[in-house]
Parts: sequence; structure tokens; C-alpha cells
Amino acid sequence: MKFFETSKYHFFKKSTYINLRWIGIIGQLISVNFVYFFLNFNFDFIICNLVIFLGILSNLFLIFIYKKTQLSDRSAFIFLVIDILQLGALLYLTGGVTNPFIIFLLIPSIFSSSNLSFKTNSLLVFLTIVIIFMLTFYSLDLPSPINDHFHVSPYYFYSIPISLIIALIFLNYLAMSFGTQSRLRREALAKMEEVMATEHELLSLGGQAAAAAHSLGTPLSTIKIIAHDLEKQFKDEEDIKKDIELLSSQVERCNEILRRLTLNPVEEDEFIDKDLSMKDYLGEIISSFKEISQKKFIFNHDQFSNIKKITKSIEIVYGLRNFIGNANKFSKEAIYINLKSDSEITEITVEDDGNGYPKDVLSKIGEPYLRTKDPIEKTKTGLGLGLFIGKTLLEKNFASINCRNSKTRSGAEVVIKWNNKDLFNI
Repeated sequence: MKFFETSKYHFFKKSTYINLRWIGIIGQLISVNFVYFFLNFNFDFIICNLVIFLGILSNLFLIFIYKKTQLSDRSAFIFLVIDILQLGALLYLTGGVTNPFIIFLLIPSIFSSSNLSFKTNSLLVFLTIVIIFMLTFYSLDLPSPINDHFHVSPYYFYSIPISLIIALIFLNYLAMSFGTQSRLRREALAKMEEVMATEHELLSLGGQAAAAAHSLGTPLSTIKIIAHDLEKQFKDEEDIKKDIELLSSQVERCNEILRRLTLNPVEEDEFIDKDLSMKDYLGEIISSFKEISQKKFIFNHDQFSNIKKITKSIEIVYGLRNFIGNANKFSKEAIYINLKSDSEITEITVEDDGNGYPKDVLSKIGEPYLRTKDPIEKTKTGLGLGLFIGKTLLEKNFASINCRNSKTRSGAEVVIKWNNKDLFNI
């Protein structure tokens, strides 16, 4: 099922729904005509086929008159109501709840539960329950001769609608839960992809700016030297001297603009693609946070012994930034970053001195759009999207992530670990 969603509306593909309806209609035609012509059962054969024909007409309406390629929430509700009423009418004519095909009455509302809004689904569930109750007390008998041999106690008879309603509610709840989780995860992944696309674009622009700065450095310096020489030659001519001073100031302004655009004004052009050690990775990230934060960043790398460089990865940089940024956001005064590495593993621990993860979300860390139920903590916490993005990006690059509350400090702790054989082959 292809699903389309915006902030307000739910959609699903019309052609998929039409194909599913054709399957149902063909199944109804085969069942009704097989039972009548081959099994010689006696029931109102003509009216049953007329009811099926109404379903065919509604499908033809969808194909030839309804021109949109997706069904909106409202349109889908209307056609699903038609499906429920059409199937309910068929079941009324052929035995009601004692007809074994009564189970198909659950399909429209279950189908809607993972694709349409909660309000729409609730209305369809309510309608289905009403139809089940009506078919329990009002329906024609099963087609004869099977009706002559079908006798059950009232206990068994009334257990049929009860079991159907329980199954309906349970399956709808299950489908809604999985559908909601799936949609949230898709949204989070889409945002992660958008962020990474922006990062790659910025990196590309930064590289071009760096190259431009270094490439234009020499001609701008030459222009500046010539301007100084001209200023000495024409120092007694005020009009020319002012123009030369303006030229010098504009050259300096060009240099300043290019310095601001470049990611690192002292490196050579190829610095953007330069491989770094994990210590340098963290050093760059911590330095960027020190510029915007008043909190202390304590970086311990005494146990870092493997200085082998790894391929520079935007995913790793952004993943680490998310965890360090999260610690910066929720810490009180300090963030503690510990790096250790040997011949086998590389491990990074990020701790803060904040209040730690709320207990009710601790087991769900890494899922997007999390909120604690604690009203005091709720105003201080986010939706967990940063942790989700960081965890997903680093796990994609072979890291294992363990989020927990620190045993040595009051705040949260994240342990990021790589096997070196994986880290150095990224």
C-alpha cells in the first residue's frame, strides 16, 4: 500500500484501492454463483447479484469519474462505507452472522486503521459494529439445504458477534499502533535525510569557498601591494590618494569575506577532504560548541593510543555533534567527553551533569518523537529526534550505541563504540 501523508490529510493511492475492490467483487461473484449453480443452494440469487453489481458501479465511478490519483480521507471514508454496507447487505441475504464469510466485514475498517485518520477509522469501526449487531438479530436464513442441518445453542450463536467485535477492536488498535510508529519513523528518517543533504551541500559550498579564498589570495595580495606603491607615488594628490585608499579597503574587504566563507582559513585547499584521527574529529566538534556555549567542555583523551586516521565522514561528524549537542543542551555546567582507543576498539563516552534521561523514556531512547509523561520534566525535554538521527547515523557507520544515566555523575551518558576493523574501513 502506497501511503501519502501531509500534516493535515491522509491519502492512499486510488489504483491500489480499486484493484483491491476488484478482487473482493470477483470473489463475491464467484462465491454467490458457485453456491447457486454448482451446489444448488436455494437463496435470493438475483438480489445478491444486484448488490454485487452496485459494488461494480462504485468501482467504475472511481475509475472513470473520480479523476484524482489519490483518495483523500473523506473520499476513502465514503467508499469504505459503501463497501461495508454492500457486504452487510449480502450477508443479510445469506444468513447474517452464521454465514462464514462474515469475517470479511472486518476488512474495510482494518484497512483504514493504518492509512486514514483516527476519526475516520473510529466511525468505520462503529458502523461495522452496528452492522454486526443488526446481522445478529435481523437476517434471512442460511441458504437451504444447509439451513436444515445448522442448529447451534444460543451461547454459540451470540459468541460469534462478540468474537467478531473483539477481533475488530484488537486488530484496529494493532494496525493503528504499528501505522503510527511507522509514520513517525518515516518522518524522522526523511528529516535525517534532509539534514544530511543540507550538510553535504554546505560542505560542498564550503569547499568551493575555501578553494576560492586560496586561489584568489595571490591576485588580491598583488593588487594590495600595487595599491600601496601607487599610494606612495601619489601621496601629494588628494583625489587620486582617496581612490587608491578606497581600492585598498575594498581589497581588504574581499579578503575578509573569503575568510568568513572558508571553513578553515589556515589550511590548504584540500583540507576538507583530509582524513582525521578520532581525536581530531572530536577536537573540531568541541571547538565549534565552545564558540556558542558558555558551558565547560572537558575532553579527556589520555587513553587514546591509536592515532590512525579514518576517512572523513559527514555521517560520523553529524552523529557525534548530535550527542555532544544534546549533552550541551541538558547539562548544567559541564560536558565530559572521554576518548579511549587501542588496537581493537575505539570508544567515546559523552556525559553531562544534568538530570539524566527520564525513567519512562530510558528504555525507548533512540526512537523518534519521545516525550516523558512527567509534567515537570516534560517542559525541559525535546522529542528525541536528535538522538534518533545521531544513533541512526552512527549505527549506519558500524558503531554500537548505549544510552543510559551516568553512574558517576547526575546526568545522561552515551557510550559510542567501534571495532577498529570496522571504523578504519568506512
